[in-house]
Amino acid sequence: MSEIAVRLLDEESWSEYRDVRLRALQESPEAFVASHDEEEKYDEERWRARMQRSRRLLAEREGRPVGVVSVGSHNMDEEGVGELFGLWVEPEQRGTGVARRLLEAAATQARADRLKHLVYWVGTDNGRAVAFASSFGFRPTDSRRPVRIRGVDDGEDAEETAMVLPLGNASGMPTSL
Repeated sequence: MSEIAVRLLDEESWSEYRDVRLRALQESPEAFVASHDEEEKYDEERWRARMQRSRRLLAEREGRPVGVVSVGSHNMDEEGVGELFGLWVEPEQRGTGVARRLLEAAATQARADRLKHLVYWVGTDNGRAVAFASSFGFRPTDSRRPVRIRGVDDGEDAEETAMVLPLGNASGMPTSL
């Protein structure tokens, strides 16, 4: 199989991000809080604003987008804490190393942005995601939050748990969790 390349998207790449994000929402609606129908209506200005708010990393194989993840700290209460979110890999590429490469690139980017911890909210009923995050070094916490999934069964309620990855020589857990 060909090599996986991961690159950071800038604001001018908003349409690339939009296209892969809409694919993700359509293919895996149960994995996201947002819905395809909702985000499909966003205009260019809104997509550009999203690009400025968080880092967007795109995984490609042979020049074709096969996965995406975001890293941001705008919703975090504690200095030095960022959130990993929006992780998606197209079904045919799952289990081939794409998600691991995205997480490696996200952690590298977070360190470059001087973050000390990454928080990843994972569905409590998503054993595969919990196991994958754990294998990468994310540690479970006692923090839970309800989440409403739009676009699936008229907004099914679910629960997420926070998992934390210390970056560099950070230790412990963020105090805001």
